[in-house]
Amino acid sequence: MIKKIEIGLLVSLVFLDALSKTLISSMIHYGDTITVIKDFFWLTYLKNTGAAWSLFQGQKYLFLLVAIIGMLIMGYFFIKSDTKNVWLRIALILMFAGTLGNFMDRLLYGSVRDFLSFNTFGYMFPVFNVADMALNIGVVCLVIESFITGKKHA
Repeated sequence: MIKKIEIGLLVSLVFLDALSKTLISSMIHYGDTITVIKDFFWLTYLKNTGAAWSLFQGQKYLFLLVAIIGMLIMGYFFIKSDTKNVWLRIALILMFAGTLGNFMDRLLYGSVRDFLSFNTFGYMFPVFNVADMALNIGVVCLVIESFITGKKHA
């Protein structure tokens, strides 16, 4: 059974992603940058028609199809998961929310709106968004869950 807090987390993440993208795209011209923390953090409004690191540019319909399949698989595993398996359920919610956020951008705008830009230890990390953060944190939760599950069965 899906808990209200799980629905709340999913809806909140998708809303936060959409709101942040809308605010940035209305406040910053495409391609412009605003320094937040000198030499470390910028708001840079870009559009990505590809995947991570702009791979496979222009494959909108492929990405839409992959997102639909991914969300169906995540939804299936979520419904089948034990409600006591908190790490797995949180991981699936985060990954689903991130996938849905970027799916909506691709569907509505033909690309994903990115705006968070960081220089970490001299490496300019690719510009990303809230949906990307949710996806990555979800993957980390999934890895943690696999270690927890592995220890239970060891």
